[in-house]
Amino acid sequence: MARQRHLKNAPIVEAIVDFRVKLPTEFEVTTFASIKEKLGNSYPQMEERREIEAGIKVEGKQVEHIVKEKGLQGYFFKSPDGKNVAQFRNDGFTFSRLEPYTEWQGVLAEAKKLWELYKNRASPVLITRIAVRYINQLGIPLPIEDLAKYLNAPPTIPQNFPQELCHFLTRVTVRDPKFDIRAHVIQALEKGSKRGSVTIILDIDVFKQKESGFGEREIWQTFTQLRRLKNRIFFDSITEKTARLFE
Repeated sequence: MARQRHLKNAPIVEAIVDFRVKLPTEFEVTTFASIKEKLGNSYPQMEERREIEAGIKVEGKQVEHIVKEKGLQGYFFKSPDGKNVAQFRNDGFTFSRLEPYTEWQGVLAEAKKLWELYKNRASPVLITRIAVRYINQLGIPLPIEDLAKYLNAPPTIPQNFPQELCHFLTRVTVRDPKFDIRAHVIQALEKGSKRGSVTIILDIDVFKQKESGFGEREIWQTFTQLRRLKNRIFFDSITEKTARLFE
Protein backbone atom coordinates (compact mmCIF):
# COMPACT_ATOMS: atom_id res chain seq x y z
CA MET A 1 0.00 0.00 0.00
CA ALA A 2 1.05 3.60 -0.53
CA ARG A 3 1.46 6.26 2.12
CA GLN A 4 -1.46 8.70 2.26
CA ARG A 5 -0.50 12.19 1.11
CA HIS A 6 -1.37 14.96 -1.31
CA LEU A 7 -0.48 14.05 -4.90
CA LYS A 8 0.33 17.11 -6.97
CA ASN A 9 -0.69 15.39 -10.21
CA ALA A 10 -3.53 13.26 -8.83
CA PRO A 11 -5.00 10.96 -11.51
CA ILE A 12 -8.59 12.05 -10.79
CA VAL A 13 -10.70 12.51 -13.94
CA GLU A 14 -14.00 13.03 -12.13
CA ALA A 15 -15.00 13.78 -8.52
CA ILE A 16 -18.69 13.38 -7.64
CA VAL A 17 -20.87 14.41 -4.71
CA ASP A 18 -24.27 12.75 -4.88
CA PHE A 19 -27.62 12.92 -3.05
CA ARG A 20 -30.56 10.55 -3.55
CA VAL A 21 -33.89 11.83 -2.32
CA LYS A 22 -37.64 11.33 -2.20
CA LEU A 23 -39.56 14.38 -3.38
CA PRO A 24 -43.17 15.37 -2.69
CA THR A 25 -45.53 13.50 -5.03
CA GLU A 26 -46.88 16.77 -6.41
CA PHE A 27 -43.44 18.10 -7.41
CA GLU A 28 -43.03 18.91 -11.12
CA VAL A 29 -39.53 18.29 -12.49
CA THR A 30 -39.90 21.22 -14.91
CA THR A 31 -39.63 23.47 -11.85
CA PHE A 32 -35.85 22.93 -11.98
CA ALA A 33 -35.62 24.78 -15.30
CA SER A 34 -36.08 28.10 -13.51
CA ILE A 35 -32.85 27.50 -11.57
CA LYS A 36 -30.93 28.59 -14.67
CA GLU A 37 -31.67 32.21 -13.78
CA LYS A 38 -30.22 31.72 -10.28
CA LEU A 39 -27.07 30.09 -11.64
CA GLY A 40 -26.44 32.90 -14.11
CA ASN A 41 -23.07 32.98 -15.85
CA SER A 42 -21.60 30.33 -13.56
CA TYR A 43 -23.61 27.57 -15.27
CA PRO A 44 -24.91 28.99 -18.56
CA GLN A 45 -25.37 25.65 -20.34
CA MET A 46 -28.61 23.77 -19.63
CA GLU A 47 -29.58 20.39 -21.09
CA GLU A 48 -32.58 18.16 -20.47
CA ARG A 49 -32.00 14.78 -18.88
CA ARG A 50 -34.35 12.21 -20.39
CA GLU A 51 -34.54 8.49 -19.77
CA ILE A 52 -35.33 5.63 -22.12
CA GLU A 53 -35.93 2.05 -20.99
CA ALA A 54 -35.10 -0.68 -23.50
CA GLY A 55 -35.90 -4.39 -23.33
CA ILE A 56 -36.63 -7.54 -25.31
CA LYS A 57 -39.82 -9.59 -25.23
CA VAL A 58 -39.56 -13.19 -26.48
CA GLU A 59 -42.62 -15.25 -27.38
CA GLY A 60 -41.77 -18.51 -29.10
CA LYS A 61 -39.67 -17.63 -32.13
CA GLN A 62 -40.73 -14.02 -32.15
CA VAL A 63 -38.50 -11.39 -30.59
CA GLU A 64 -39.91 -7.95 -29.92
CA HIS A 65 -37.72 -4.98 -29.04
CA ILE A 66 -39.42 -2.70 -26.56
CA VAL A 67 -38.41 0.90 -26.06
CA LYS A 68 -40.21 2.93 -23.43
CA GLU A 69 -39.79 6.68 -23.14
CA LYS A 70 -39.78 7.56 -19.43
CA GLY A 71 -39.74 11.26 -20.12
CA LEU A 72 -37.98 14.19 -18.55
CA GLN A 73 -36.03 13.28 -15.42
CA GLY A 74 -34.23 16.56 -14.77
CA TYR A 75 -31.60 18.96 -16.11
CA PHE A 76 -27.85 19.27 -16.50
CA PHE A 77 -26.27 22.66 -15.80
CA LYS A 78 -22.66 23.16 -16.96
CA SER A 79 -20.02 25.81 -16.32
CA PRO A 80 -18.62 27.68 -19.36
CA ASP A 81 -15.60 25.36 -19.57
CA GLY A 82 -17.73 22.23 -18.96
CA LYS A 83 -15.63 21.21 -15.95
CA ASN A 84 -18.37 21.71 -13.33
CA VAL A 85 -21.62 19.83 -13.95
CA ALA A 86 -24.74 19.91 -11.74
CA GLN A 87 -27.66 17.53 -12.17
CA PHE A 88 -31.05 18.51 -10.76
CA ARG A 89 -33.24 15.39 -11.02
CA ASN A 90 -36.50 14.04 -9.69
CA ASP A 91 -34.56 11.40 -7.70
CA GLY A 92 -31.67 13.52 -6.47
CA PHE A 93 -28.85 15.97 -7.02
CA THR A 94 -25.31 15.37 -8.29
CA PHE A 95 -22.31 17.66 -8.60
CA SER A 96 -19.34 16.59 -10.72
CA ARG A 97 -15.92 18.18 -11.06
CA LEU A 98 -14.06 17.00 -14.16
CA GLU A 99 -10.30 17.16 -14.60
CA PRO A 100 -8.27 19.09 -13.77
CA TYR A 101 -9.26 18.33 -10.19
CA THR A 102 -8.94 21.22 -7.73
CA GLU A 103 -9.26 20.16 -4.07
CA TRP A 104 -11.86 18.58 -1.82
CA GLN A 105 -12.82 21.69 0.12
CA GLY A 106 -13.63 23.56 -3.09
CA VAL A 107 -15.60 20.64 -4.55
CA LEU A 108 -17.65 20.19 -1.39
CA ALA A 109 -18.29 23.94 -1.04
CA GLU A 110 -19.60 24.16 -4.61
CA ALA A 111 -21.75 21.06 -4.11
CA LYS A 112 -23.17 22.48 -0.89
CA LYS A 113 -24.05 25.80 -2.56
CA LEU A 114 -25.87 24.04 -5.41
CA TRP A 115 -27.54 21.58 -3.02
CA GLU A 116 -29.10 24.53 -1.20
CA LEU A 117 -30.71 25.61 -4.50
CA TYR A 118 -31.99 22.08 -5.07
CA LYS A 119 -33.32 21.76 -1.54
CA ASN A 120 -35.04 25.13 -1.55
CA ARG A 121 -36.68 24.47 -4.90
CA ALA A 122 -37.70 20.83 -4.42
CA SER A 123 -38.23 20.51 -0.61
CA PRO A 124 -37.16 16.83 -0.36
CA VAL A 125 -39.23 14.67 1.97
CA LEU A 126 -36.24 12.39 2.69
CA ILE A 127 -32.54 12.22 1.84
CA THR A 128 -31.94 8.47 1.60
CA ARG A 129 -28.41 8.13 0.19
CA ILE A 130 -25.32 10.29 0.00
CA ALA A 131 -22.11 9.41 -1.80
CA VAL A 132 -18.63 10.51 -2.79
CA ARG A 133 -17.27 8.95 -5.96
CA TYR A 134 -13.81 9.43 -7.46
CA ILE A 135 -12.84 8.04 -10.86
CA ASN A 136 -9.09 7.76 -11.38
CA GLN A 137 -7.11 6.96 -14.52
CA LEU A 138 -3.70 5.54 -13.67
CA GLY A 139 -1.35 5.83 -16.63
CA ILE A 140 1.17 2.99 -16.22
CA PRO A 141 4.25 2.79 -18.48
CA LEU A 142 4.88 -0.34 -20.52
CA PRO A 143 6.17 -2.97 -20.31
CA ILE A 144 4.53 -4.29 -17.15
CA GLU A 145 6.20 -7.44 -15.90
CA ASP A 146 4.05 -7.76 -12.81
CA LEU A 147 0.84 -5.82 -12.02
CA ALA A 148 1.50 -6.40 -8.32
CA LYS A 149 4.18 -3.72 -8.58
CA TYR A 150 1.40 -1.20 -9.21
CA LEU A 151 -1.76 -2.64 -7.61
CA ASN A 152 -2.20 -4.33 -4.25
CA ALA A 153 -5.11 -6.45 -5.50
CA PRO A 154 -4.36 -7.21 -9.14
CA PRO A 155 -6.22 -9.99 -10.98
CA THR A 156 -4.61 -13.42 -10.84
CA ILE A 157 -4.25 -15.70 -13.85
CA PRO A 158 -4.12 -19.48 -13.36
CA GLN A 159 -0.67 -20.86 -14.13
CA ASN A 160 -1.76 -22.91 -17.14
CA PHE A 161 -3.53 -19.96 -18.83
CA PRO A 162 -1.78 -17.86 -21.47
CA GLN A 163 -0.06 -15.19 -19.41
CA GLU A 164 -0.50 -12.17 -21.70
CA LEU A 165 -3.21 -10.03 -20.04
CA CYS A 166 -5.23 -7.87 -22.46
CA HIS A 167 -8.04 -6.63 -20.24
CA PHE A 168 -9.55 -7.11 -16.80
CA LEU A 169 -12.50 -5.82 -14.80
CA THR A 170 -13.02 -6.41 -11.07
CA ARG A 171 -15.67 -5.06 -8.71
CA VAL A 172 -15.90 -5.54 -4.97
CA THR A 173 -18.18 -3.99 -2.36
CA VAL A 174 -16.84 -3.49 1.16
CA ARG A 175 -18.38 -2.18 4.36
CA ASP A 176 -16.95 -0.16 7.22
CA PRO A 177 -18.98 -1.41 10.22
CA LYS A 178 -17.99 1.49 12.48
CA PHE A 179 -19.91 4.04 10.39
CA ASP A 180 -22.05 1.63 8.30
CA ILE A 181 -20.48 3.00 5.12
CA ARG A 182 -20.11 0.93 1.97
CA ALA A 183 -17.88 1.29 -1.07
CA HIS A 184 -17.99 -0.13 -4.58
CA VAL A 185 -14.42 -0.44 -5.88
CA ILE A 186 -13.84 -1.10 -9.57
CA GLN A 187 -10.50 -1.81 -11.22
CA ALA A 188 -10.23 -2.12 -15.00
CA LEU A 189 -7.46 -2.25 -17.56
CA GLU A 190 -7.83 -0.19 -20.72
CA LYS A 191 -5.67 0.78 -23.65
CA GLY A 192 -3.52 3.75 -22.73
CA SER A 193 -4.21 7.19 -24.17
CA LYS A 194 -0.47 7.66 -24.66
CA ARG A 195 1.81 5.42 -26.65
CA GLY A 196 3.88 3.15 -24.46
CA SER A 197 1.40 3.05 -21.59
CA VAL A 198 -1.82 1.44 -20.40
CA THR A 199 -4.58 2.94 -18.28
CA ILE A 200 -5.89 1.34 -15.12
CA ILE A 201 -9.26 2.68 -14.01
CA LEU A 202 -9.70 2.88 -10.23
CA ASP A 203 -13.31 3.87 -9.57
CA ILE A 204 -14.20 4.34 -5.88
CA ASP A 205 -17.86 4.98 -4.97
CA VAL A 206 -18.27 5.43 -1.21
CA PHE A 207 -21.82 5.82 0.11
CA LYS A 208 -24.19 5.56 3.03
CA GLN A 209 -27.86 4.70 2.81
CA LYS A 210 -30.52 5.47 5.38
CA GLU A 211 -34.13 4.74 4.54
CA SER A 212 -35.31 6.79 7.51
CA GLY A 213 -33.47 9.79 6.06
CA PHE A 214 -30.48 11.96 6.98
CA GLY A 215 -30.66 15.11 9.07
CA GLU A 216 -29.02 18.24 7.63
CA ARG A 217 -26.18 18.35 10.17
CA GLU A 218 -25.58 14.61 9.81
CA ILE A 219 -25.11 14.97 6.04
CA TRP A 220 -21.95 17.07 6.22
CA GLN A 221 -20.41 15.01 9.02
CA THR A 222 -21.02 11.89 6.94
CA PHE A 223 -19.37 13.40 3.85
CA THR A 224 -16.19 13.78 5.89
CA GLN A 225 -16.35 10.08 6.78
CA LEU A 226 -17.00 9.13 3.15
CA ARG A 227 -13.98 11.05 1.93
CA ARG A 228 -11.71 9.54 4.57
CA LEU A 229 -12.71 6.02 3.52
CA LYS A 230 -12.25 6.97 -0.14
CA ASN A 231 -8.70 8.10 0.59
CA ARG A 232 -7.94 4.92 2.52
CA ILE A 233 -9.19 2.75 -0.32
CA PHE A 234 -7.27 4.69 -2.96
CA PHE A 235 -3.89 4.52 -1.24
CA ASP A 236 -4.44 0.96 -0.04
CA SER A 237 -5.24 -0.07 -3.63
CA ILE A 238 -1.97 1.19 -5.12
CA THR A 239 1.70 0.72 -4.34
CA GLU A 240 4.32 3.37 -3.57
CA LYS A 241 5.68 2.84 -7.07
CA THR A 242 2.31 3.91 -8.49
CA ALA A 243 1.87 6.86 -6.11
CA ARG A 244 5.26 8.27 -7.12
CA LEU A 245 4.06 8.51 -10.74
CA PHE A 246 1.66 11.27 -9.70
CA GLU A 247 3.76 13.35 -7.31
